[in-house]
This record gives sequence, structure tokens and C-alpha cells, in this order.
Amino acid sequence: MKLIIAKMNKGIYFSLIHFVTFLILFSLVCTNTLVEAQKCKPSGKIKGKKPPKDQCSPGDECCKEGKFYTTYKCSPPVTGHTKAILTINDFDKGGDGGGPSECSGTYYHNSIPVVALSTGWYSKGRRCFENITIHANGKSVKAMVVDECDSGEGCDAPHAYQPPCPNNIVDASEAVWKALGVPKKDWGWLDISWSE
Repeated sequence: MKLIIAKMNKGIYFSLIHFVTFLILFSLVCTNTLVEAQKCKPSGKIKGKKPPKDQCSPGDECCKEGKFYTTYKCSPPVTGHTKAILTINDFDKGGDGGGPSECSGTYYHNSIPVVALSTGWYSKGRRCFENITIHANGKSVKAMVVDECDSGEGCDAPHAYQPPCPNNIVDASEAVWKALGVPKKDWGWLDISWSE
């Protein structure tokens, strides 16, 4: 009789382990599905127009007439270390960054560590003047959010006749690139992560 009870208890124990394992796996699948559902999807497309003569800075990616560009109203979810692409922008007056910053309506010297964030991360100006920390190249630097890298519009004068920004961009001044120790020849495109 004791042997039968022991076998029954062992069976209940293993059934309980299987049930707990199932619950853990089910929870992971549901969490992964929720994260997948939060991914940002395109909001539409805009048709490129040919920039007026002398309106596209040399070396910039300017809109091509008739080409369609994807637009976004959102960006990937912000985490403790949000993955992004670091690009370079000229925030100075007369630079290739277009008009003054969205946050202040002014320009910034490129020796100041400032950034523009893709539309979703910019969050209608809610991150204006906040400092974010950019991590790359084994280093980190703090930079102030002063502008939007517009993911929903482009190919016009306010956007320097450049295409809409991808939805995962941190567009940074020269000061940020220098602080991260990136050689000047490599400035322009870098995988990074950022945190608030």
C-alpha cells in the first residue's frame, strides 16, 4: 500500500512539473506575441519630387522624382537599451539639416551634443530637451533631444528635399560622433542603442 501511495505521489509531482513548465512556456509565447504586436508598421508612402536647382546639398540623399518613400507615424518600442541607427545631421544655420529645431525654433552649433529622434520616439515633442544616453563603440554620451527626424513627411523644402526618416533613427550632431570615438571617415551610419 505504501508503495502504491509513493508511486501516486511521484506521478502527481511529475504532473505538477509538466503543468508548471507548460505555464512558463505559454507565458513566454504570449509575451513574444505581445512584443510582435507592438512592432511599428508603415503608415503610407509619399511620391518623391525633383528638388529645385541648388536645393539639395552635395553628399545628401535627396528625393528622386517619381520614387515612392515609406512613411511611419510610430517607432519601435522604447526599452532600457533601444536599438537604433545613428546618423549625422548639421544643426547649424545654413547646414543641410533644413530648418531650425522643432523643440526651440533655433539652431545649434555642431559642437553641442544634440539629436533629432524619429517621429515615434520624438513623441510630438514630449522628449524635447530631455537627455538621452547613446551607447556605441564601447562608449556612451549624453545628448539633448532638440528636433524630430520626420518619418511621416519629406521631399520638400522644410525637410531639405530629403526622404522621410526611417522610424529607428537617432540623428546626431558632430559632437556625438566625436564623443563616441568614431573616426570621421566612418561618420554617417552606425548601429547603436540609446536609453532615457
